Amino acid sequence: MDETTKAKITEIRQALLDAFGMPEWRDPLPPVDELVSTILSQNTNDVNRDAAFQSLVASFEDWESVMEADTQQVVEAIRTAGLANQKGPRIQGALKAIADANGGDLDLEFLRDLPHKAAREWLMNLKGVGPKTAAIVLLFSMGIPAFPVDTHIYRVTGRLGIRPGGLSVEKTHTFLEEHIPSEAYYDLHLNLIRLGREVCGARNWHCYRCPLVDLCEFNKKNLTPAEK
Repeated sequence: MDETTKAKITEIRQALLDAFGMPEWRDPLPPVDELVSTILSQNTNDVNRDAAFQSLVASFEDWESVMEADTQQVVEAIRTAGLANQKGPRIQGALKAIADANGGDLDLEFLRDLPHKAAREWLMNLKGVGPKTAAIVLLFSMGIPAFPVDTHIYRVTGRLGIRPGGLSVEKTHTFLEEHIPSEAYYDLHLNLIRLGREVCGARNWHCYRCPLVDLCEFNKKNLTPAEK
């Protein structure tokens, strides 16, 4: 492990905890619910994700009913999440794969018996489930160490200089997991996202109020409110 990167990440983590405190994930969902919710979240915002999830839950008795339903019914129920024609079949396919792997039961508890890498790979073998979705289910719903990388984390870690500049999003998952202590995954993931949303945006960044400004390698810093 690169000890310099590890030490810098430790500083970043503490600075974010000092600035933002210990974050809390929204009410954790059961693993299958989290998987469905995270599939719905792809390419949309939290409001639309939650609306689609609640519509799906209200429209069907249970996940088995969703799995066995006519696909068009599922698509209509999740329309608000966008890309419903893709997400509907993916949700049904994921549910069927879970049932097939688990003696017909629709739960993911069997993943706890697998090594962490194997649990991640099992989830990523589901159509429409990438490393971020798999990591969210593992970390937030099952307490299995994983570090999800979204667009905010990818952008911010690049500007901070704690990942190689040309690294792909998928490889960034592996890189950051190797350099971040597993006990820091939870708070650092959430606090980096908050930093990306509130301070270090894609088009507008506000370095003058960033708690990490002295640790950042970004070469286009905006150090006063008047600067563009």
